Amino acid sequence: MATSTVLSSLADRLAKGDTIVSAWCGLPDPSISGLLAKEGFDAVTLDMQHGPITLGEVIRAVPLINAAGKPAIARIPVGEFQNVSRLFDAGVSGVIAPMINTMADARQFAAYSKYPPMGERSWGSYGGLGASGLDANAYLREANRFSLSFAMIETREAMAILDDILALDGIDAVFVGPSDLSIALSGGKELNPASAETDEAIRHIIARASAAGKTAAVYAPSAERAKAFLDMGAKLVTVMSDSAFLRGAASTALKVLGR
Repeated sequence: MATSTVLSSLADRLAKGDTIVSAWCGLPDPSISGLLAKEGFDAVTLDMQHGPITLGEVIRAVPLINAAGKPAIARIPVGEFQNVSRLFDAGVSGVIAPMINTMADARQFAAYSKYPPMGERSWGSYGGLGASGLDANAYLREANRFSLSFAMIETREAMAILDDILALDGIDAVFVGPSDLSIALSGGKELNPASAETDEAIRHIIARASAAGKTAAVYAPSAERAKAFLDMGAKLVTVMSDSAFLRGAASTALKVLGR
């Protein structure tokens, strides 16, 4: 096996059973991601689904994150599978795809994530090849192992085919979106990502992923929820967001100043 590098460190640590705590970024200035990468997080996740950050800004942020010795993860917008290979080419270690609700969705995501014979990813890695520390053919042989695909589980449809998604070659992990999951489970009646029903569903997802030998990851809106998900057995949690960190620090400072 190749020596661990920044690019392969996420896969290597998850394979060992380590837990990963990632920052979550949606603001478009790449320097924000670079700053958070210098803190004690194990990784930095960049959100293109709901954050204003664009593909170009993500690609500029990735080298700053990797230069801090941390792996980068990115979430694509719904259905934009054409950007999966571009993100891996740029040097991200994992890609999250939202709303994987059918096996067709899962197969398409896997195909864009993996080189043949497992998938259909085409050759063109530049940042990823450089960050890996491997020559071209070694990268080709190793990339399917360390370029991780995270299929989001956030609907009743996804829950119904969870075991099939987990069994699919080319899907390395599942990623839970508690907010959308809570909307789905309540039939659209409420947004309550901390509800007992949502937590029960998350425990089920984590247990099924563990049984399949794959990683379960969860988005956490607070450090307290992140700790709860780790206690449930999640192996990767993303914590809050860059804008939430800014608001929290501002609120704390203003309270000290009596404002």
